Amino acid sequence: MTKKWVNGLVRDLTAEEQAEYDARNKAWEDGALDRALKSLRHDRDYLLAKTDWTALSDNTMSDAMKTYRQQLRDATEGLDTVEKVQAYKFPKEVKK
Repeated sequence: MTKKWVNGLVRDLTAEEQAEYDARNKAWEDGALDRALKSLRHDRDYLLAKTDWTALSDNTMSDAMKTYRQQLRDATEGLDTVEKVQAYKFPKEVKK
């Protein structure tokens, strides 16, 4: 089945045009996943930085904080589509 529209014009695509369209679409989708993961990592790194003080040697980190920080570090595991990245919800923040 061929795409019926290109650049706003309705027409049948040749096999060569279809292949070029698919290649461009795939490249955009791959880039979209990279951008989404980069944004997620940025947010995750911010949340980890907010709790770095709990890992100092003069503090005793609670089990809840250890679990929270580990969940943040594991945030990107298994996220292989943009939809999964966008649907990801960070774990509930722990204060101590």
